[in-house]
Formats: sequence, structure tokens, C-alpha cells
Amino acid sequence: MRLFIFGYGYSAKAIANELKDDCEWIAGTSRDADKLAQMEAQGLKAYRFDGYQSNPEIGAALQEATHLLISAGPDAQGDPVLNCHRLDIANAAHLKWIGYLSTVGVYGDHQGEWIDEKTACKPVSQRSTERVAAEGAWQNFAGQLGLPLSIFRLAGIYGPGRNGMVNLSKGRGRRINKKGQVFNRIHVADIALAVCIAAKKKKNGIYNVSDMEPAPPQDVVEYAANLMGVDVPPLQDFESMKLSAMARSFYGECKRCKNDKLLKLIGGKMRYPTYREAFSEMWEKDSWR
Repeated sequence: MRLFIFGYGYSAKAIANELKDDCEWIAGTSRDADKLAQMEAQGLKAYRFDGYQSNPEIGAALQEATHLLISAGPDAQGDPVLNCHRLDIANAAHLKWIGYLSTVGVYGDHQGEWIDEKTACKPVSQRSTERVAAEGAWQNFAGQLGLPLSIFRLAGIYGPGRNGMVNLSKGRGRRINKKGQVFNRIHVADIALAVCIAAKKKKNGIYNVSDMEPAPPQDVVEYAANLMGVDVPPLQDFESMKLSAMARSFYGECKRCKNDKLLKLIGGKMRYPTYREAFSEMWEKDSWR
């Protein structure tokens, strides 16, 4: 396997680490010089990609890639990878599989009802609307090429360095109460597991990559605080809080995501079925930072 990743961020790093023993090489992109240097130090091939201009070196690498993962988000101009490297990918003679990291935000608001991969996409936010368009573009493109495409609709991502305990340690922990509000989450290690298996098996289809328990966000903060032995932040009413437009938009959607397809893909057992197992292990092993 020779894996090329567009957008080497938090999830992509975990995926690369999961697949490193199965790959001849792994390549990734970033627009940040420091991150490119870090990638090279970790043994990856690193390429600059700003999302607006093609890079001939990327085009050459794609000709050898067998697997392609898209972790770079779209914008109002569309999907940056397709905009800049569509022809390179179309001409990639060895390519066998494409993966695309999306979001459960594409479903929009379902007022707490259960949804699955067959549920119609009714995005609320602009960024989710752009995701729906990008998903469709990749489905059309992969179909034209006759290649399997796995679309991973990710729930709220967390893991080491990116979790409620980090927020509490920095004095930023808040318990926000909006009646009936629940979110699904997903530990980055379970994202890596799902993508790894789908890539190896060259799967085609859409997967909700989410945990087993959609839960109120304030419950997660309380659980983390109790583990750490720190004061549980006071409960604050959503309507009276001053939140950024981005933060407020997350509370504009409420749904419960079924993950039956994910469980079938990974053999029925998640590494972290709920936030409880994940937070308890991160605290016990001191791996939450």
C-alpha cells in the first residue's frame, strides 16, 4: 500500500500511524512549514498544498499511490483537491481506493431523533452545505473512475490532546445546558481503526463513524472533572451564554447517530464505545494531554 493523504491533521496523523506497517510509504500535505518538517521527521513524505494551486511534486507522487485519503475540507469554491489535482488523480494508474473524511453535520438537525446513513442530508450550516457538495463531487468522480469510495461521516472528534480534560486543565471547561441537546462523539483511535479496515478491504459506501451513546455535553464535562478531582463547572443556560457563531451553530443541531454499518465494518467492537471508557483510560495512563 502507498497512501497519499491530503490534509495531514489530527485524524490523518492517527490514521497514518495505524497504517504505517502496511504501507511502503505514506505521504501527506500541509500548508504549514513546521508541520511539513514534523511529517518528514516522522518518516513521511511531505508536500506543501495550500488548496489553491497544484503542486507538480504532488502530481508525481499520486502516480505511484495506491490509496488516497482526503482530509482537507471544502470551501465556497468547492473541494480544493478536485479543483487542483483532478487530472493527476484521474491519471493515477495504480490507484485502488479513495477515502473521504466528512462529518455527521451533513444530516442537519433532527431534533434528537435517530438517523443512519440512509437519512437525507439537510445541512444547516454553510460548512456542512459545502461538505454535502464535496461528498457528491467525490462520488461522481470516483464513479467515473470506477474506484471504490468510502465516505466517513465523523461525529465530534476527541482523543489525546483534544478533550474535555485539556479544557478543564486550562480553565476553559464549561457545562452548557440546552434542554434535550445530545451529541455523538468519536475517539480518534476508532476513526483510525475504521479507515484502516476500509482502506485494506477497498470498501465502497458511507459510514457514520460515531460512538454508542449520544450524550448531553454537560455530562461529559462532569465525568472528566470527577476523574481529575477538580470542581465541576457550574451549569450554565445556553440561551443566556455569550458564544461564538461557530460554537452556537453546533447547538443548532441535535441528532442521535446509528453506527450499525461501522460496527459491521470493524467486526463489532469499538475501542472506545463511549466517552467513559476513553476518558477513564486517558486519565489512568496519563495520555490525555
